[in-house]
Amino acid sequence: MKNRTMDKGVVRNTEYVDNRDLCNGDSRGSRDSTYNREDTYNKDHMYKKDDTYKKDDKNNSSGAIQTDASGSFSQSLRCKRYSGSGWTVGLGILSIVLLLAGCLSRGLYYSADLYPVLLIAAGSILIMIVLFLVGIRLEKEQEQEQGRKQVPLSPVHWLGNNERMVWRMIRIPGMWWVLWPLGMMTCFGVHAWAGSVSKQGSMDEMLRWSLLALFTLLTALLAARTDGARWLACGWQMAGGLLVLSGILAVCGILPLPFGVMRTADPEISSAGARLGGLLQYPNAYGAVVGMYALERLIAAARVIARPVPAGRLIAAVLPLMPAQAALLLSESRGAWLATGCAAVAAFALQRRGARLPLLLATAAPLACAAWLYRQLAAAQLAPAPVPGLLALAGAWAAALLGTLLLCRLWHSGAAKAPRAAALTAIVLAGAAAALMAVASTADRLAAGVGTGVSRLQMWRDALQLWAEAAWLGHGGDTWRNMFRAIQSSPYVGGEVHNGLLDLALDTGMIGILLVTGWFLLTLRSIFHFAPQLMPSVLVFGLHGAMDFDWSFTLFWMLFIWLGAWAVALKTETEGVQRSSVTVKYTPIRSKSGSKSRSKSRSRSLFLRYLPTQSHPSAVPMRSFFHNLQRVTARLIRVSTVMIILFCLVGTVWLTSRYAVAEVQYRQAMSEPDGTPAQKVHFMAALQSNPNRPDIVISFARSLPGREAESLLLNSLSHSPMHPQIYIELGRLAAQFGEGQQAGGYFEQAIALNRYDGLGQSTALYWMEQAARREWKAGYRDRARQTAAAGVQMYERYQLLAEEVGAGDVRNDRRFVMEKHAPGYGENLRRLASGSSPPFTPELTKRSP
Repeated sequence: MKNRTMDKGVVRNTEYVDNRDLCNGDSRGSRDSTYNREDTYNKDHMYKKDDTYKKDDKNNSSGAIQTDASGSFSQSLRCKRYSGSGWTVGLGILSIVLLLAGCLSRGLYYSADLYPVLLIAAGSILIMIVLFLVGIRLEKEQEQEQGRKQVPLSPVHWLGNNERMVWRMIRIPGMWWVLWPLGMMTCFGVHAWAGSVSKQGSMDEMLRWSLLALFTLLTALLAARTDGARWLACGWQMAGGLLVLSGILAVCGILPLPFGVMRTADPEISSAGARLGGLLQYPNAYGAVVGMYALERLIAAARVIARPVPAGRLIAAVLPLMPAQAALLLSESRGAWLATGCAAVAAFALQRRGARLPLLLATAAPLACAAWLYRQLAAAQLAPAPVPGLLALAGAWAAALLGTLLLCRLWHSGAAKAPRAAALTAIVLAGAAAALMAVASTADRLAAGVGTGVSRLQMWRDALQLWAEAAWLGHGGDTWRNMFRAIQSSPYVGGEVHNGLLDLALDTGMIGILLVTGWFLLTLRSIFHFAPQLMPSVLVFGLHGAMDFDWSFTLFWMLFIWLGAWAVALKTETEGVQRSSVTVKYTPIRSKSGSKSRSKSRSRSLFLRYLPTQSHPSAVPMRSFFHNLQRVTARLIRVSTVMIILFCLVGTVWLTSRYAVAEVQYRQAMSEPDGTPAQKVHFMAALQSNPNRPDIVISFARSLPGREAESLLLNSLSHSPMHPQIYIELGRLAAQFGEGQQAGGYFEQAIALNRYDGLGQSTALYWMEQAARREWKAGYRDRARQTAAAGVQMYERYQLLAEEVGAGDVRNDRRFVMEKHAPGYGENLRRLASGSSPPFTPELTKRSP
């Protein structure tokens, strides 16, 4: 029989821990004995007490090898309590709760939705760690009470054992995936500390990636469990089913879902006038996520169809396909359709020749029925009457299930070639019908124009120029949202750059791109080897993320992490099945030469122990010194790692709770009447909890006296140097103080940061006129003329830019025009600049725009 080297587990006479266990230990070799591994299948064979070890399947489900009372593996037995089904259930429930919370919280796109989920994740992990360590202490105290020596457990010993246990948890193989989101979190943390275009944006991104790191930690622990694959599969089905059914039921008028359907009169955006955004409230991202779910279910259904199965199991396999494909079509996202189609073609190409036809069989009827349902609902602008809508949904769903069942029965019937020919004909007809019905909307939108595509090309060109300014490190979090108005070449609308790679490049530079690319490629490699059925879903994540801002939704990264953990769990499950199919027997090799060599080595060690110290005075001390140094260094590394993890968790909870409090206080302040003491109290509490948010600072400054407001706004510029509204507020205050030149400087900066803002430019002209009038009244007529001349220059640039945009050479998505009162402000500024006595009470200047 073939002998192998023991690399998965090592036998010693003190402990053995399998590497799949939660408390996996170090692999250490034993030099005293050599073991010969024989793979047998004999569970009833007994061995002698001193020479053999057996694998007890009943009491040791993790595969740890035990001994009798003379040499019990106490560490392995102790780990069973914390690696049993209870911990698996806890990890599974917590992971699924976080995933569903991401679905229900608009995909965790907004920071206000992110804070509660992050608090749940960090707080739960802290509680689990405390329970884990306290449970270990109690178990050890019980063992000492039952042992031969009643020695109290010292705090130092307890801390050391806990530190080693946490270190073993860290060394779980899947745990290293946490380094990728941790690297991104560190990048944004450095930007927040060193300075960026928006400190609040960098902090929010740092918290978002810390949530992803915690989520990766939970899924890695879950994937290492025995039943981890089942929990991950269950969570995927629950999240996908929730997203799909909530969207379909919202369209049919059954489930009230605010902003779940986007309505527009622009034919370039939607041919039907309405698009399904579901729980994510954004149709493009919603189409991508349901496309990921639909492809995973499609391949799973194809694997069931490939062999004759009962009708109930077949229907259960294809049940989610029609609503998922209908939701994809109702999103009317051309990018999601293209990414899903490319991933489906890749899945078809990767299948073996015999498995390709079942994939087509699973696609045909559900896609045809989904296309028919899409046309019916689109004709009603996604607002049908509840009863007809439900009837259409039920009819399409039943037709899809019945059609797939008939196609499979035809395919698996034993008759000659007629059934197979009929099945192929049905597939071709269904595919053609689905294509004709589904492509109609795309044709209508293309006929209406390609303005949205042109706008995206302009965005990407401007983003590339902005990225070149900080190619390696980036500008920090929310770079595009804070800087696109200052660098845009035309008045397009877009707080997002609609490209995940460019967004990461702007925020973190090439360092972030390399981190994400490495993470994606390693995950893709793991899925390709261990779970190829998940490959199409990951391809949709990557392809559509390069065409839109899906990656700004935290939920997309959570699904990506979930798929990677699912692949690792399937690998672990396969290895566990292979390991449990045999009984491992270890028999010591006894030979005279072995016993002689051991006796010689023992005598040699005894001889060296009692040698006179004068013969080698420095060898033993130096050897002991380096050995102790190595132990101390390893211990410091382990302790430091554990302390850093705990410090990061506590810091995350503290910072997130402050930001959550600031959000609550700010909302309460905005609900109070303006200028009331209660509103000021809430503003003060919000500012103390989060002084980095410019909206809190601006709102609070408007309720303060002039100089206090100015000081607050100037301090806020250090956190948000690229926020144009702060400069508008500073210019308004300077104009009220009669400081025209300073107000002009602030307004010039605000216009440079947002030149296609017609309302902002008109406001600047109004306050420049007011500043000139105050200076004129105060007797500073030369200063008034200078202020008015600066205002005239602003007006002339504003007029020239409006004429340029109005000529029709560029797309005007922001509706940038000359405001109604702006010409009056410009005329008054010209009169002031020319030295004429200004009319102090014209109707035009009594109120600000």
